[in-house]
Amino acid sequence: MALQDDLTAVQRCVDELVRTVDKLAQHSGAEMKGIDVRRVRTDTDHLRESFALLRATAPGAAAGQPQERPDLVHIPEKPYDNSLWTDSDDEGLGAKDRHAP
Repeated sequence: MALQDDLTAVQRCVDELVRTVDKLAQHSGAEMKGIDVRRVRTDTDHLRESFALLRATAPGAAAGQPQERPDLVHIPEKPYDNSLWTDSDDEGLGAKDRHAP
């Protein structure tokens, strides 16, 4: 369970960082307004989103629930039936009975 404890601790730190950057942006005067504060705010938002993705993929993310895996689709090795393509044009080549301009 140490991994979950570490993830929770990091989540608290990231949330605190976001709150602190928001306070800094609100309290800063005209000397700190502009691209630098927006960049830091954007970076903290990106960090929060990235960590949320990481946390969602961590082992045991959904405690007590097995992680869902998409159903695998078997694709056969044999060629497709040519009768499926009788009404279609060859891509990029045009129809058989027509000529390029």
